[in-house]
Amino acid sequence: MSGASILNRFIFKVPPNLKTQTHTHQAASKHLVETILNHIKADSLSKAVSVLFNSPFTFPFSLYARLFKLCSSNLALLKLESHLFTFNPSPPVFLVNRAIEAYGACGFLNDAKKLFGAMRQRDGGSWNAIIKACAQLGSGEEALGLFSDMRLQGVCPNEITLASVLGSCGVVLDLFVSRQVHGLVLKYGFYENVILRSSLVDVYGKCGDMDEARRMFDEIDCPNEVTWNVIIRRYLEVGDVHEAVVMFFKMFRVNTRPLSYTLSNALLACSGLFALEEGMQIHGLAAKLSFDGDAVVSSSLIGMYAKCGKVGNARRIFDQISSRDLICWTSMVSAYAMTGGTREARELFNKMPERNVVSWNAMLAGYTRNLQWEEALDFVLLMCRTAKPMDSVTLGLVLNVCAGLSDLELGKQVHGFIYRHGIYSNIFVGNALLDMYGKCGNLKSAGVWFYQMSQSRDCISWNALLTSYARHQRSEQAISTFGEMQWQTKPSEFTFGTLLTVCANIGAIDQGKQIHGFIVRNGYLIDTVIRGALVCMYSKCHHLLYALLIFREAASRDLILWNSMILGCCHNRMGKEVLRLFKFMEEEGVQPDHVTFRGVLRACLSEGRVKLGMQYFDSMSDKYYVMPQLEHYECMIELFCKFGCKKELKQFIKGMSCEPTNPMLTKVIDACREYGWTRLGEWAAERLKELNA
Repeated sequence: MSGASILNRFIFKVPPNLKTQTHTHQAASKHLVETILNHIKADSLSKAVSVLFNSPFTFPFSLYARLFKLCSSNLALLKLESHLFTFNPSPPVFLVNRAIEAYGACGFLNDAKKLFGAMRQRDGGSWNAIIKACAQLGSGEEALGLFSDMRLQGVCPNEITLASVLGSCGVVLDLFVSRQVHGLVLKYGFYENVILRSSLVDVYGKCGDMDEARRMFDEIDCPNEVTWNVIIRRYLEVGDVHEAVVMFFKMFRVNTRPLSYTLSNALLACSGLFALEEGMQIHGLAAKLSFDGDAVVSSSLIGMYAKCGKVGNARRIFDQISSRDLICWTSMVSAYAMTGGTREARELFNKMPERNVVSWNAMLAGYTRNLQWEEALDFVLLMCRTAKPMDSVTLGLVLNVCAGLSDLELGKQVHGFIYRHGIYSNIFVGNALLDMYGKCGNLKSAGVWFYQMSQSRDCISWNALLTSYARHQRSEQAISTFGEMQWQTKPSEFTFGTLLTVCANIGAIDQGKQIHGFIVRNGYLIDTVIRGALVCMYSKCHHLLYALLIFREAASRDLILWNSMILGCCHNRMGKEVLRLFKFMEEEGVQPDHVTFRGVLRACLSEGRVKLGMQYFDSMSDKYYVMPQLEHYECMIELFCKFGCKKELKQFIKGMSCEPTNPMLTKVIDACREYGWTRLGEWAAERLKELNA
């Protein structure tokens, strides 16, 4: 046999011992595959991966793909990837794609990016996998960058790619790119894909373009329950709570079963509207659909009833929950705390089996909302002693406590803590610091901190600075700050309320008119607050005709607006107009308060209507159940003294539920000198001497 023949046989024929070895490996491989599959069936993934990792040969690619899909830990993924590449240096692209997807699904974005970067060959699935991983893990900017690279390399996106990119647009709130992707959806013929159309509704809503979101929603023939949940949630987030409730009930008219989160969102919208009746209807639907035991729905029901003033209903729901979780406990604590029941809230808080920072914040927010500053401070100290973690909400509330107590030193200490822990960039904390310095009267620090906030400032920041200037009679600075504000952010209704009050206090009618014009030109809604501020500004600037015109234009007038107009007429010595307004107010069924009667009694004083003033004073407690305050007693004493009503004055002082004050006695003494009321004058002088002793 020639050497060539021997070589030929060696190359093309397997030696008998090698054949036996191959059969042995195949049998062992088959046995190990069965062992791995049995571990998978028994939900023992770690054992399955360990068996594969310790095996000295490769396995079918389908098994690797299955294991990549099931992996949920970084260690298992690393073992699987290591074994695959050890025995298959150039594995199929689809298998590497599965590995990238697995890393993304488990939250290991850096590993997914390393694997993607090392790929020599990529297909559309590779790009989909890494873009989806970035989108799911909150790296929206990276996802959009990768999508741009993908298109530059001529790879056509599919529905999965576009859905991930739209999700990333929603994360970074990029309306421009969202519209471009919308165009690609149309270009590639994916418009009938329900997931993509729902994603378009979602991203337009997140970017604040609710008109486009609604148009996209209305073009879907049969929206599914997810799409309905998206549109309701987006209306809720942009503050259109009325439309959120309307859409929820429309959903039922087309027989679409809601998700638990849809019910929760609808209940949150009812809370914003104080819509008790609609909230109770949703409660009934939740019970009918067996969602009333769901923790998310139960918590929302508790919050809705609390916001609508029905804390008893909220407590009944809480008591009916058999297995209360942390969310339900916190919701009930918050319900009591936000409605003034801080004692009940604290009792419940103390009984909580576990607490988190949200629970602590709910209790602290209750104290601050109810202006219980000392209790709030004690609670903060308790948090510090028990080493509970504090987040940005906690620190904002602590700063509110400092402002409420006017404790500047404590506020500075909190500022130092915020600086040391790097939390000063948080806008909520930054605004709370600004508010604290303003309320504590340290306007220099408020101004310095405001400019340090730089580009992170929002409308609330500007309003806080404006309010601080207004509160401390820095009216000119407030007006000039408004001029700067317009370069950076859009003013809110609250801004105009503050500015109009400033103009009223300094009689700046020209600036007041300019602000009024700005409101009208820019299409702001003139709500009750702004209307009241306009009435007050024009009245105090002695332009009563303008004030009356604005008052009469109101579609509905609440007590605050009536009071603004009544006090405005008083300021302009229009007593007869005050008395006429009060009659109209009674006819409209608006219940007066102590502010109303301050204006009415002042009008009686200016018009010399003694008997009418007595009638109105008596009606305060007899008819309207308004307890007279010192200002009302002072006004009546001034009325009797001014018009020489000695008998009425003596009877009034005798029947007072409180002791006469220094200013009251001084008025009586002055009247006694003028009218020669010797005995009454001696009595008043003696009482005044006792007070000043």
